[in-house]
Amino acid sequence: MKYFFSLLTLFILSSLNAQQSTTGKQVSTFSIEAPQLKSSKKIWVYLPKGYSTSSKRYPVIYMHDAQNLFDAKTSYVGEWNVDETLDSINAKVIVIGIEHGGDKRIEELTPFRHEKYGGGKADDYLDFIVNTLKPKVDATYRTKTDAKNTAIFGSSLGGLVSFYAAIKYPTVFGKVGCFSPSFWFGRNDMNELLAKTKDFDAKVYFLCGDNEGDGDVIPDMRNVEHWVNTKRCPCKKLNKEVIVKGGQHNEKLWRESFKKAYLWLF
Repeated sequence: MKYFFSLLTLFILSSLNAQQSTTGKQVSTFSIEAPQLKSSKKIWVYLPKGYSTSSKRYPVIYMHDAQNLFDAKTSYVGEWNVDETLDSINAKVIVIGIEHGGDKRIEELTPFRHEKYGGGKADDYLDFIVNTLKPKVDATYRTKTDAKNTAIFGSSLGGLVSFYAAIKYPTVFGKVGCFSPSFWFGRNDMNELLAKTKDFDAKVYFLCGDNEGDGDVIPDMRNVEHWVNTKRCPCKKLNKEVIVKGGQHNEKLWRESFKKAYLWLF
């Protein structure tokens, strides 16, 4: 399954897109040093309607590939419309979007090194999120800081690293949006990790299309979902599988599926 490399090319080409910005007024950005990654990161923040006039605390969703979440100008192949979608349902949630590292994206979003494609530095990336970014977010915004109110969400490699994050940091991330996960990347390593993991409590929304890449997304995803079901009774309904007929590995699928995933998770 090599489709994510074509996506990487599109990410790089996004800088050539001259389209007008579509970012809503609920979205702002800031930069933060990421010593774990020896770089700085641009962070996008969505605050819900009414945040400025409220004293309430809000759940938080951490999302990868922020360039594609809020703004058509920074997303070569179309944005997820996260802000418009959440505004439309008056969602009471904060979204923290983390920009991918360009040519470092594969390294950041993969927990295991691939013999051919490299990668394998997700531990550093997640260390940055958990120990550098989240403390700043919690100190700056009125957040609900417990795992039950903290989600991590992504697609493709972002889906892979989001699921991995829930295993590695079970007391931090209690909800996962796992879209078109690239579980093929380090498949054997993932299976070994699953075999060694005793408990898994996160609520997970698994989604993919039936027309993605080489056709191994569905069986790989179902393998992981089966493992999840061995860790708790399916009667608890803490995970959901959605297979979209005709769905392809692209922003269109993820954009059109985001609202339902959000509503189920929260």
